[in-house]
Amino acid sequence: MTSKRKSEAPATAATEPGAQAPDFEAALAELETIVEQLERGELSLEHALRDFEHGVQLARGCQQALKTAELKVQQLVEQDGQLRLEGFEPAE
Repeated sequence: MTSKRKSEAPATAATEPGAQAPDFEAALAELETIVEQLERGELSLEHALRDFEHGVQLARGCQQALKTAELKVQQLVEQDGQLRLEGFEPAE
């Protein structure tokens, strides 16, 4: 099978040890692109496995960014002039 890929770079900032992870929006956009490519089924097995692995790393990074943001929201809720820890209830 042949495939058209946007990038043949083996690693990005999200996968290199010690490198700063890309921002949440960029990581999410890259993850969406990877999912679309995998769903088309046009990649070779090697490319599909590499992209899947990278997608898992991006998803984990996005999950961590969301957890960090949730903790910041919990810590920054202010009441009576005092910052206090408060639970976070996401809107559904």
